[in-house]
Amino acid sequence: MKPKPSTSNDISFDDFKSQILQDYETAVMSRECSLLGRREVLSGKAKFGIFGDGKELPQLAMARAFQDGDFRSGYYRDQTFMMALGYLSPKAFFHGLYATTDLEKEPMSAGRQMGGHFVTHSLNEDGTWKNLTEQKNSSADISCTAGQMPRLLGLAQASKIYRHVEGIDQSNFSKNGNEVAWGTIGNASTSEGHFFETLNAAGVMQVPMVISIWDDEYGISVPSEFHTTKGDISKALSGLQRDETHDGFEILKVKGWDYTALIHAFENASDIAREGHVPVLVHVTELTQPQGHSTSGSHERYKSTERLEWERKNDCNKRFREWIIENGISTEEELKKVEREIKHKVRSAKKEAWSEFLKPQLSAKKELVQLLEKVSAQSPNKAFINKLKNDLIATEEPLKKDLASKSRQALRYLLGESTPEKKQLQQWIDNFLKSNEPHYSSHLYNELENKATKIESVAPSYPEKTEEVDGRIILRDNFDALFSKYPEALIFGEDTGNIGDVNQGLEGLQKKYGELRIADTGIRETSIIGQGIGMALRGLRPIAEIQYLDYILYAIQTLSDDLATLMYRTVGKQKAPLIVRTRGHRLEGIWHSGSPMGGLVHLLRGMYILVPRNMTQAAGFYNTLMKSDEPALVIESLNGYRLKEQKPANLGEFCTPIGKVETLKEGTDITLLSYGSTLRIVEKVANDLLEVGIDAEVIDAQSLLPFDLDHDVVKSLQKTNRFLVIDEDVPGGCSAYLMQEVVEKQGGYKYLDSAPQTLSAKEHRPAYASDGDYFSKPNAEDIFEKVYQIMHESDPKSYPSLR
Repeated sequence: MKPKPSTSNDISFDDFKSQILQDYETAVMSRECSLLGRREVLSGKAKFGIFGDGKELPQLAMARAFQDGDFRSGYYRDQTFMMALGYLSPKAFFHGLYATTDLEKEPMSAGRQMGGHFVTHSLNEDGTWKNLTEQKNSSADISCTAGQMPRLLGLAQASKIYRHVEGIDQSNFSKNGNEVAWGTIGNASTSEGHFFETLNAAGVMQVPMVISIWDDEYGISVPSEFHTTKGDISKALSGLQRDETHDGFEILKVKGWDYTALIHAFENASDIAREGHVPVLVHVTELTQPQGHSTSGSHERYKSTERLEWERKNDCNKRFREWIIENGISTEEELKKVEREIKHKVRSAKKEAWSEFLKPQLSAKKELVQLLEKVSAQSPNKAFINKLKNDLIATEEPLKKDLASKSRQALRYLLGESTPEKKQLQQWIDNFLKSNEPHYSSHLYNELENKATKIESVAPSYPEKTEEVDGRIILRDNFDALFSKYPEALIFGEDTGNIGDVNQGLEGLQKKYGELRIADTGIRETSIIGQGIGMALRGLRPIAEIQYLDYILYAIQTLSDDLATLMYRTVGKQKAPLIVRTRGHRLEGIWHSGSPMGGLVHLLRGMYILVPRNMTQAAGFYNTLMKSDEPALVIESLNGYRLKEQKPANLGEFCTPIGKVETLKEGTDITLLSYGSTLRIVEKVANDLLEVGIDAEVIDAQSLLPFDLDHDVVKSLQKTNRFLVIDEDVPGGCSAYLMQEVVEKQGGYKYLDSAPQTLSAKEHRPAYASDGDYFSKPNAEDIFEKVYQIMHESDPKSYPSLR
């Protein structure tokens, strides 16, 4: 059931009474789920539990103000809100607790996230957008404290873009920007930088955002005075309150057990944000947490007797119940009857969910027991196999891991045997793993035919009389073509708008396309990424610019925990095709010259990481990504903007392929693999090596995630039999990743006559100036001597020692 929220301004008193009783039923249902959920964890049926008890009433009020097209960006205590919208039934709640891998039964993440993480489905089965204006929407939650805040900014900004930028088809995404983005956060989590950065940005940008703070005066065991100046977040933020001469926030404060005040507060917040695009902070105080923070501990350990007694008296459900009786809306007897019915309903839902969770395992267990019985009868190790079988029989409520583990252990007792029964067992194991592993590993990337790695390569075309220009001109004119072709495309970042980025790759484009599409931001990398995620979730095609590669470390948590995992944790039901643009490599100085590629390659699985060697390649990557719908990081070579390149005629059209390497020079003696700015040094050294009789093959990785889908590097090794990776990352960083990809995954070890090697930067950050670069990162002489040494080891007569 999906009740239609109404406000006290547009319904009769009888309808209002009906709404109150409906809300009370939802509050009781949610509380009962929390109570039983804790017991399920403590009984061992569920792994962990974190619930929304004590926060029911404000969430009901928020649900009443929440409209079709709106988006939530919340945290793991919002179960009552999702129940009030009709998106979370008691049975689905327990399926989430048990981690059922069926998306129909557990629609929030099919068991990939612990219970309390909520999402609505934005995509159809074919990956196309649903009409988001005809449903109430929740962006996919993450556990990370305050991690929901950055994307909230982008969800709100999308409404501003849809309201003020002409030419965008907003059919499925907006109704003239009238949607509000609703954020929820616990009071202690407002201590995080993500909260403050997002709040400041929203105040500057004036976007339709409502942040609700559920304040129960604790952060796990630590009281508010240790978290917040003045012990009160709305007091601490009072300087953000808007006035007649200054934009800012509207700040509302309301008690969490006062139903009518909550209804009016959230109605007011909705109107202010929706109509005026003004951000609103709703500080909900005097809330409780009846079961403590989570199932990992008890709040009796850290709360005083007086506090616990106060919480019992001021529990929002209890106060709501008393208010209903005092105002003659219902009687004690009527409410008791409702409560009994709801408790029965929730217990039945729990029982049904557990039964449905177990059903496939019990069926598989029956098959496996029969197979083990057959195979043991033919084996000299019958006693050992029977023990495994009996252990399995004794496991009344088996998990999938129990079945996989016992069946695979049985094979150890069948070594050297060849019977039809053994083959049956082997086939059963293969089928079981094949059918179950995707439940835990699918959708890291787009799995549909429109994925970026399927976009066909289109080569740059050149007129007869080719013009040579600075690389930045190719980028600028290509961006111009993209912004003209895609009205929903926009770019933003530090120094991105007015001056056209620090390297003039966007020169003049703000004047042409306006300040909302080519926009400057404050110095705040995390919320820049959040802007991009939120807007991408609402159908726009944002490009978020991080000025330098080193600065991406400020935003790595949001990129890693939110953007990179989005498709995976929603099992393909939400997407955020955000392009992150930055620049780096071969820079000079500790803080502006890092190449943390190994870290990025490991932390950003779920995104594409693209490392073009020049601006034509970079432009081609942007063109490819705009034809697809997946998140990516593009790292332009900072020292390449002023280097001359031939200007293509088909700007905005040519496409650099993703997941493919490019051979820049063919050779027979050794394969040299590199990327980005270092590659130019490698190319020069390859020519120098010819003078001493070494013919090196030079390959540009181009794309690190994914890397070399066609296995072209191993094809090169079949010819050269030697391999060297040159990289400016630290030892064991990206070079180690590339080595594993080629030697292990591609099987390159089979074709090597010499040990595969890497040449990386030093372990320390690069020292300043050209001398610092020379002695910190691989230079031309380092590369030459490393290659020569490899050849010397294999043929010292032809290549005598150099030094």
